[in-house]
Amino acid sequence: MRRISIIILIVLLVGLAFPSYSIEDVQQAPPCVSALTAILIEANSGEALYEKKAEEKAYPASVTKIMTALLAIENGDLDKMVKVSQNAVGVEGSSIYLEKGERITLRDLVYGLMLRSGNDAAIAISEEIGGSTENFVIMMNKRARELGALNTNFMNPNGLHNPEHYTTAKDMAIISKAAMENSEFKQVAETKSWVTDRGEGKYNYFYNKNKVVYQYDGGTGIKIGYTKAAGRTLVASSERNGMELICVVMNAPDWFQDTYKLMDYAYNQYENMTITDGQRPIKAVKILDGNKDFALIGTKDDVICPVRKEYESKISVEYVLQGDKKAPINRWQKAGQLKIYVNDNYLFSEPLYYMEDID
Repeated sequence: MRRISIIILIVLLVGLAFPSYSIEDVQQAPPCVSALTAILIEANSGEALYEKKAEEKAYPASVTKIMTALLAIENGDLDKMVKVSQNAVGVEGSSIYLEKGERITLRDLVYGLMLRSGNDAAIAISEEIGGSTENFVIMMNKRARELGALNTNFMNPNGLHNPEHYTTAKDMAIISKAAMENSEFKQVAETKSWVTDRGEGKYNYFYNKNKVVYQYDGGTGIKIGYTKAAGRTLVASSERNGMELICVVMNAPDWFQDTYKLMDYAYNQYENMTITDGQRPIKAVKILDGNKDFALIGTKDDVICPVRKEYESKISVEYVLQGDKKAPINRWQKAGQLKIYVNDNYLFSEPLYYMEDID
């Protein structure tokens, strides 16, 4: 099928006038961090604002549980009562102290997993969602590939060390971006405390181990992790002035300070620019054999990308459309892709949809 590409350039000038110093003077150098590998992305576009060996293999430790929680929310009924098996009892490391035969909601297991980093909760979730831990791990790796996290291999749902259980900072950012786009997951990740009703004498109060939600202005999550082999790992998120960030630091002795410095750097240096408003027509395309010759197209959501403050940025958009489209056309039927470029570098794509019915 023939494809039509139409390129429109939009030049954005940020600021009123440029004084006599160079752009290099305006731009702040990225901070030095202790992490062996790290990445900082803008969560809407996925644009990397900082990278340090971001595609280098690393052990994730308990940030593995981001995928575990996402699969539980995507595939399970959070209000369902889960019966705890012997396999989920006495798992080494962080625990919510599950007991064999105990009945607990999947929701409480997810909160125990994310807030308290319960390794036992991870096993209970894996058996509930996958039928077995082994099948659940297959689901984890399948979902990672679907998201584009191609340099990740999970061996368990909790992140306990296995030399074949690995990822990259970039892959963890991809997985975390998808997770934070799920409203239920985002609510869990930003929760400071959660109270269960497991009965008297049980571990009922979960407070979040992730200090980002307490310490950082605008902090919204996500997960900490540690093993001796992995070192300190942290996936953090925050939101200020309409800009959402996701920061991943791995094998980072100063994990929280690394994260705060990188996010401060991004908020100081970047701002979001709206390319197009969601659910508003941005183009008309030709339709054959219809009661109208043209159909309006647009995006469902606002299209936003980060640009440097005090800096001239050239933003270009490319429409990639199906050629010779014939009626009938249904509203919200997919029409193609809107590709976004900043300074001639491809950034990301958003789906385009027809915004009207054509008989």
